[in-house]
Amino acid sequence: MKRLHKKIALVTGSSKGIGAAIAKQLAKDGATVIVNYSRGREEADRVVEEILQAGGRAHAVQANVGDALEVKALFKAIVHEHGHLDILVNNAGVYSTAPLAEIEEQEFHRQFNLNVLGLIQCTREAVGVFNPEGGSIVNISSSVTSFTPANSTVYTASKGAVDAITRTLANELGPKNIRVNSVNPGLVVTEGVHASGFFEDAFRQKIEAITPLGRIGKPEDIAPAVAFLASSDAGWITGEILVIGGGLH
Repeated sequence: MKRLHKKIALVTGSSKGIGAAIAKQLAKDGATVIVNYSRGREEADRVVEEILQAGGRAHAVQANVGDALEVKALFKAIVHEHGHLDILVNNAGVYSTAPLAEIEEQEFHRQFNLNVLGLIQCTREAVGVFNPEGGSIVNISSSVTSFTPANSTVYTASKGAVDAITRTLANELGPKNIRVNSVNPGLVVTEGVHASGFFEDAFRQKIEAITPLGRIGKPEDIAPAVAFLASSDAGWITGEILVIGGGLH
């Protein structure tokens, strides 16, 4: 029997990149996956179709998880369709780079609204609909919280908050048998990284040169660890921050 057999999992921001890889991995391990997206219905549908063609179970649901009303509607739809939730992967996020002198208030709020507040809102709603036996939350943070690259002040701050929230909620929700962990990817090849400027050639070459395993990551490097933390195989693991960055910290 697959280790996530009969589990219901929500992966926020999973129409592409790391989120899509996580959705596919959870489905491969037996979960029924809700593929959440804010924009890009066609991309979300493609992820669902890939899962279905591989013999898995999935469907797409639109919601901007930075909007409290849309988050409530998302979880209402989950309860209507499935009755409960077992796994929440808080993957949705945004990022950009800028030197200190160019940081704008609007960009600060854009990143914190989704990366931090959106995560909190989804977690709050998930706790109310988890299976009575408990649940697993996996937050997708970033290795920037330990690597702290220049020109990433706002993004690094938002992901530092995610790390702190992970440990805090592990303490708060442990008595309910809800585990909370974080996976912190290093530089990974995704559409978003290309668009953000994180991927310009000089930066990529620098990262590859100082990474012990000598390369940047792929979404498929991240997904198996998330599936492990979501499963009963990690039943006595909570409050942990797992950096997956080829050895670079």
